[in-house]
Amino acid sequence: MKIFSSELCLSHEVPAGFPEAPQRLRGIRERLVADGHDLVDVGARDELWVDRVHRLHDERYVQRFRNAVDRGDELFDSSDTPLSPGTWIAATTAVQAGLDAVDAVFGGAAPRSFVAARPPGHHAERDLAMGFCYFNTLAIAAQYAQDAYGVERIAIYDFDVHHGNGTQHLFEERSDIFFASVHQYPFYPGTGAATERGKGIGEGTTVNIPLSAGSGDEAYAEAIEAKIYPAIEAFSPDVLFVSAGFDAWQNDPLGGQRITEQAFRTWGSQIRDIAERHSNGKIISVLEGGYDLDALPNLVAAYLDGIEGT
Repeated sequence: MKIFSSELCLSHEVPAGFPEAPQRLRGIRERLVADGHDLVDVGARDELWVDRVHRLHDERYVQRFRNAVDRGDELFDSSDTPLSPGTWIAATTAVQAGLDAVDAVFGGAAPRSFVAARPPGHHAERDLAMGFCYFNTLAIAAQYAQDAYGVERIAIYDFDVHHGNGTQHLFEERSDIFFASVHQYPFYPGTGAATERGKGIGEGTTVNIPLSAGSGDEAYAEAIEAKIYPAIEAFSPDVLFVSAGFDAWQNDPLGGQRITEQAFRTWGSQIRDIAERHSNGKIISVLEGGYDLDALPNLVAAYLDGIEGT
């Protein structure tokens, strides 16, 4: 497995007490290094990533984001998307990490990759920042896999406690990209009802499994194994992308679920098995949520242990 990360992603500073803080990524990086992983450092690439961002985000939105940072604005679009002088470089470096992860998998360097970067991305809409997210890192990476490597069928699985509204909306009218999410509902951002199944030719390639607050390992296992995994297997993707959010953890300050560390390890193992059967083992995971600073590094490590079969 190749792990892509950068200290530049720590430069997105946030107000005191804000949940999506640099300490999240700092703790993960320290744990992964301690576990013997070599982190591939992602450097600043100037504007090399910009065409890839514009494939999914409106150009005027991108420029508006850049201008807001350059002006020194404190907020962008909403109160949950604060700005600092380092927000732009952190967000663009996260995007580049996703592109590098795709290159590694499809260039033959490794069958699996993990993007340990921030800010997260799965709430970012085409022209709207929300939920701590500015650019949809995973969606941009998935589109890049198609554009650069001719990948025909992509499955995206999101197990963050919050529904990945941005990713769903970017792809819900397409039949070549499958999106599945298991999440707490009703909950932020208010989307992700079971009736949301895609639109037009994309009808049926979106699967949402909303679970009530307080759901634990057993309820998740029942939903995932009965509905999400069979749907992914029926789609038979060429690669599996995973929005890996760890805020369904039982003590997460923003979630309301009861998931244990062992569940994340099990999910990693199950995802690996599906990828081995359908996509020659190709898995690209991108860090999303997870806000228990003490537990988060352990949860990420457990998931990656499952992915690696260790």
